[in-house]
Amino acid sequence: MKKFLLFLFIVPISYCAQIPAGYYNGTEGLTGYALKSKVHEIISQKIFSYSYSQIGPLYAYTDLDKYYENDNTVLDIYSEKPTEADSYNYNLTQNISSATTEGEGWNKEHGMPQSTYYGMYPMYSDMHYLIPADARINQRRSNFPYARNNGENITFTNGSKLGKSTTPGYTNTVFEPIDEFKGDVARYLLYFAVRYEGNLNLYNHQISTMPLDGSEEKAFEDWYITMLKDWNALDPVSQKERDRNNAVFSIQKIRNPFIDHPEWVNMIWSETPDAVAPQAPSNLSISQLGKNFVTLSWTPSSDIDVLGYKVYVNGTYVKYSKTNSVTIDRLSPSTAYNVTVKAYDKGYLLSPDSNQISATTLSSDNFAKDLMITKYIEGTTSSTSDVYNTAIEITNLTGHDVNLGNYYLNIEFKGSTSYYLSDPYQLEGKIAHGESIVIINPKSNFAGVDVNQYKFVTNSTPLTFTGSQYVELSYGTKTIKTVSTNNYEMLFETVDAVGSRGISNTNANKSLYRNTNVNNPNSTFTASEWTEYGMNYATGLGSFLAANEPEKVDLAFAIYPNPVSEKLYIRGKNLSKVSKVEVYDISGKLLQIIPKAFVNENFIDVSSYKAGVYIIAIDGVSYKFIKK
Repeated sequence: MKKFLLFLFIVPISYCAQIPAGYYNGTEGLTGYALKSKVHEIISQKIFSYSYSQIGPLYAYTDLDKYYENDNTVLDIYSEKPTEADSYNYNLTQNISSATTEGEGWNKEHGMPQSTYYGMYPMYSDMHYLIPADARINQRRSNFPYARNNGENITFTNGSKLGKSTTPGYTNTVFEPIDEFKGDVARYLLYFAVRYEGNLNLYNHQISTMPLDGSEEKAFEDWYITMLKDWNALDPVSQKERDRNNAVFSIQKIRNPFIDHPEWVNMIWSETPDAVAPQAPSNLSISQLGKNFVTLSWTPSSDIDVLGYKVYVNGTYVKYSKTNSVTIDRLSPSTAYNVTVKAYDKGYLLSPDSNQISATTLSSDNFAKDLMITKYIEGTTSSTSDVYNTAIEITNLTGHDVNLGNYYLNIEFKGSTSYYLSDPYQLEGKIAHGESIVIINPKSNFAGVDVNQYKFVTNSTPLTFTGSQYVELSYGTKTIKTVSTNNYEMLFETVDAVGSRGISNTNANKSLYRNTNVNNPNSTFTASEWTEYGMNYATGLGSFLAANEPEKVDLAFAIYPNPVSEKLYIRGKNLSKVSKVEVYDISGKLLQIIPKAFVNENFIDVSSYKAGVYIIAIDGVSYKFIKK
């Protein structure tokens, strides 16, 4: 990396920022969890996040007192006295790491405790619930939930309290802010439940101090939802909150919807579940088979209050689906898996099992076994031009959509005695087969590249590589850490890597592009798999396939007629280049192998097959057909 002086990152703030016209389009007429999911979709389209260490100076735009004493000191909801002079005041320079008494200094408080999401980005630096707070009160609050209490542990100078809960449904230690800020707290916690829908089940919701319930829809335990709804009504949205929401939106490009629409709190958490378990889904069948995945579909449960479906492989829950189909990936080749599905409803009651499918993965196919890093770009850092040129491109060549929620970017740094992985960045959403995503530093200034076109924009730790660090794409596995408190942690399996672990690497001042003949990720960095370009080179960023389409058999085929009686015809480019056709029954049993099937004709004869459902794999690309 061509280094100049590392800069302190400050973004320009538009003080007049308001709700953009059309920002909440699509929410009209929605209620309940359907409204929640739509709002999540809206506020998660663009994901800007910043380094935790760079948040402090941004409080100059979001958290100065212009409302009570109006003295531009740090506005701390844990110590602010709305109707009289505060016991103490802080300016932005009085930031400290810890304190032994109240009034020594302030630091950053995670309203949603960082232990919930293992201290990972982008949650770790999300300013909607990352607030300045008195350092001692922050320490005493720890990761206790918010709720009413009698303050038997301690009552702080503005009346905030720590003690045993007096809120129905919970009896352990809790922290209670004063009434003036109870609505603020409720709205930023409910923001978290909406913003990170889709990943909530991955978080540390089992820990004894965490009222998340592990669901994606309801998100919190019943007692907590009841309390947060009460607090939202008790303390209406203030001008302070509106101004802060606008300022954070200018920084992060995401709004807190419950400041804009506090009425949505009751509209979303208004579902009235019944006490009747839903009917089982039926007709579970295989839609597509690959070497490392199987796609399944089923007839939905007939109950109208079904929220989704839980999928079990060999009797173990593996994932959920909001639709009547799912892809189970990261499987082993030539291996049989028994799969069942259960519906769950608004009361989180489970249906009986669907029919069981035994699916055997293919021995080989043309698809990648997992996601791949396809571009690594490292370049200029300059304080004078305010530039930090880093970007990573990830591509999906697996043959199916991939849920990104359990994928992470990790970076390794050298400590005083050893190397360590630091501050992962969690991805989210889905990536389609053939699609590339980009994770880019917000201060990148590559020729012809507009940072704003990408979804993942961050200068969190993994996007601060300088070429000497090892960087990896990893897959997370949630694992019990402390049995006594049911505390979990995330362990990482390397999927793909740039550089080698435990050394100072030599990838500075260069861009690395994955060669088009590389078909799979590699957990061991192999230089021959990459083409090296100069620093700041970013041509084709975000379009690996479009810019570098490898020569291969066209994977887009059509089969007809379907259902079929005798001859199943195949239409598509380069049929004569297809090396092998395999036919499987619906259980995944291999019935027939036809090498070079389409050299002289464009069909296969299925007249001898019994009536039923089959899978045809054309060079590993599978399609379902019905024999009449």
